Amino acid sequence: MSKFKLKIRNKTEDKNIEEKQIDFKKCEFYENRELSWLKFNTRILNEAKDRSLPLMERLTFLSITSSNLDEFYMVRVASLKDMVHADYKKADLSGLTPAEQLQKINDVTKKFVNDQYNCLNRSLLPALKEEKIQIISDYQLLNEEQKSFAERYYEKNVYPTLTPMAVDASRPFPLIRNKSLNIAALIQLKNGIGIASPDKLKEEERKEKKAKLEFATVQVPSGLPRLIQLPSSDGETVYLLLESLIRENISELFLNYDVVCAFPYRIMRNADFSIDEDDAVDLLQEIQKQLKKRQWGEVIRLEIESGMNPKLLHILEERLDIQEEDVFHISGPVDLTFLSKIPHQEGREDLYFPDFEPKRNPRILPGANLFDEIRKGDIFLKHPYESFTPVVDLIRQAAVDPDVLAIKQTLYRVSGNSPIIAALAKAAENGKQVTVLVELKARFDEEHNIVWAKMLEQAGCHVIYGVVGLKTHCKIALIVRREEDGIRRYVHLGTGNYNDSTAKHYTDCGLLTCKESYGEDATAVFNMLSGYSEPRHWNRLIVAPIWMRSRFLMMIDREKKNAESGIPAKIVCKMNSLCDQEIIEHLYRASAAGVEIYLVIRGICCLRTGLPGVSENIHVSSIVGRYLEHSRIFYFLNGGEEEIYMGSADWMPRNLDRRVEIVFPVEDENIKGMIKHYLDIQLRDNLKAYYMDADGQYVRPDRRGKESIGSQLTFMKEAEEAEKTGTERKEERLFVPVFAGDNNDEE
Repeated sequence: MSKFKLKIRNKTEDKNIEEKQIDFKKCEFYENRELSWLKFNTRILNEAKDRSLPLMERLTFLSITSSNLDEFYMVRVASLKDMVHADYKKADLSGLTPAEQLQKINDVTKKFVNDQYNCLNRSLLPALKEEKIQIISDYQLLNEEQKSFAERYYEKNVYPTLTPMAVDASRPFPLIRNKSLNIAALIQLKNGIGIASPDKLKEEERKEKKAKLEFATVQVPSGLPRLIQLPSSDGETVYLLLESLIRENISELFLNYDVVCAFPYRIMRNADFSIDEDDAVDLLQEIQKQLKKRQWGEVIRLEIESGMNPKLLHILEERLDIQEEDVFHISGPVDLTFLSKIPHQEGREDLYFPDFEPKRNPRILPGANLFDEIRKGDIFLKHPYESFTPVVDLIRQAAVDPDVLAIKQTLYRVSGNSPIIAALAKAAENGKQVTVLVELKARFDEEHNIVWAKMLEQAGCHVIYGVVGLKTHCKIALIVRREEDGIRRYVHLGTGNYNDSTAKHYTDCGLLTCKESYGEDATAVFNMLSGYSEPRHWNRLIVAPIWMRSRFLMMIDREKKNAESGIPAKIVCKMNSLCDQEIIEHLYRASAAGVEIYLVIRGICCLRTGLPGVSENIHVSSIVGRYLEHSRIFYFLNGGEEEIYMGSADWMPRNLDRRVEIVFPVEDENIKGMIKHYLDIQLRDNLKAYYMDADGQYVRPDRRGKESIGSQLTFMKEAEEAEKTGTERKEERLFVPVFAGDNNDEE
């Protein structure tokens, strides 16, 4: 058992100081991972509720909460259900068994979904109506002109695509696809005569058949727009939901039947699959096979429109083998992800965030030779405030440069029409040696990546799929170039994917360098990935799964020892998630020793702040704004010899133990100043940041009497200024965080 000697105040015995043992593994010291994630999704929902934001952006945030919840159920809840089925009862670090976690998740999610639809029905839809935009789900609300248009649209576009499926003795219950929107109906034979009925029946048989209710279902076509724009007057924009149009005309699909009732529904299936890579002869084929199974996994969630006929619901529950607690009664349109697909409202720019085009990095002039610029010194990139174009241009220039001998790159997620992929293919066609690691196990991008892998192979690239049993999540590109003074290696290292599309919406950092120590390490990384050769040592890079955990623990413990020796000690980290118990234990020990710890964590955080004698020196904030916070940065004061690292890894067991990850040091003093300024602004954010309180809740900071600071807005303005002046912002004030109720203006 992990314990640490600590002097704390005993409040029950005259407040005397006495020695006590603290067990840092106590479950009370930890937040459940899944419940912490649900709190994160609630913070996104708060953005949808924020009336100060442009209306269409609020709808997008609500859509994001819905898509997030889908993935959460398909992966995390599905995994917990698998554990329950296997009678696995071991508690997590917060002390909850899988069954207990499912119960708590269910309770929280039911309330969350209710909040989603309250936000939609009470706030967003009325606000849209005020802006003369309507989303109609009740067909009867249409005027005659709109009904006429809708009927023509149905006959021409919708009816030909529909496949009604009835269920009876000869037609089994159909397989319902994962996440598909469907309409379930109870139907009844007209006069006891149907398509398969004989022409003449005895009267009693006719009555019996007429009285019997049958189940039928039809899938809402995913290839058609969910929103149908209708003709309107007075400058209004009116949309009708596709499922409402189908429901209105559903009787046409069952001509010999009366439709008693019809209601939309949607299911979520277990989409988490595991692969025994040791026994897989061909990993690509095995993943393709598993992808097909994803559509037919166990049903773990059923969404139905509120008011569904009880008999209809009973049939769905029985045939889908789902329990009542996993049924969600929806007070509005099922599946809110369509909200992000509302067509852009031309001429209504007030309904959106002001346009922001990523700016040019001041070090890189248009048309510059990137190899020349990198030789002048390391280049720090900040996306989406600065353009991702230099990364794309580096690969493009390498593809046609006669002096470039080889390009090696890892790809985890790329865009649909990736210029990186095109440049790599061109490089191979130009005779360069191109090695690309395409991670086939990138969840929900597997099929996408298989397509790219095959295309790159056809272009002549050497494509590898990573290390058996591990995901390759690191972001690294290596270019080997022949120059006058010999071979030089150019390296890009980043915190985010090589995806030019998401680079406009995710906050990430990158480093361009040609320092020999980084080049040697980059070569070792690719040799390890392609040939399983373990390097004797690393010059600069910290690589998981073998070396990273111990290195982080060493750096945390070094700050602890400095604090115990009276030396100033500080840790500042920014990441997506923190749920590794060993890391958290060491942070608790460091805090108890007096280390000031500031954590900017977007999503999951299993650490708790404000625990007496344990985490009183730890402060956690979470920034949720226009851009998805995605960069990972780690700062250690180190007795004044500051160390700063960036990379692809969060502090999670999967990143430290089950993935190939890279964290790299920042050595250039100018870039260190930029990163310290970056962290400083994030810690002082009081517009889009939430701060964890002692109860584990996330609250807004008190801004009374303080300057309003939004980190993302600040970085947008600074990027614009840097492009104009040709200089980048560096450190001004360092690490003066803002907390709820905190009025400390200390410099």
